[in-house]
Amino acid sequence: MQENFTAFRGQRRLASGPVAEVALAVKRAQAQPGEPILIFDDASGRAVDFDLRGEEDEVLARLARPDTAQEPGAPRGRGRPKLGVMAREVTLLPRHWEWLNAQAGGASVALRKLVEEARRAHGERDRARQARDAAHHFMSAMAGNLVHFEEAARALFSEDRRRFEGLIADWPADIREHAASLAYGERAKVL
Repeated sequence: MQENFTAFRGQRRLASGPVAEVALAVKRAQAQPGEPILIFDDASGRAVDFDLRGEEDEVLARLARPDTAQEPGAPRGRGRPKLGVMAREVTLLPRHWEWLNAQAGGASVALRKLVEEARRAHGERDRARQARDAAHHFMSAMAGNLVHFEEAARALFSEDRRRFEGLIADWPADIREHAASLAYGERAKVL
């Protein structure tokens, strides 16, 4: 799944799309004086920074190189790294460990099955919560001083879409549209 980012110069959307596209648009825009530029990760709604030093090809090379890449020849960890399996610490009570270890395949298999079951059962609810959180993070950064911000945030979290859209109707168009898009996805139709 491709990550998307959105950059704003002041209250106007500068660029939106994949990381490389947005980074280059921001780099080019920085060459011209103007209002400060903020870049947001659309998945979380949080502001992010890109290392835009150097020429465009250098910027793209840095963005293409994942931070977690393992050096060639470095010793591999246990597990199945080619599948993306990662070892992390989990803290449980002794009775939880006893139950997990008694399951077919052991604790790791049982935990993976439980997580997948929970993802299927609660996926839509989790996606809606993440969308609301992303919209709120974005709104806090870009609209925290705008009229009706507090009321709009309450409407967002109480899932009152009609009230939310009414409260943000007077906000600058790009901020209003992006907040609604983060909160409600592609189906967002803003007043």
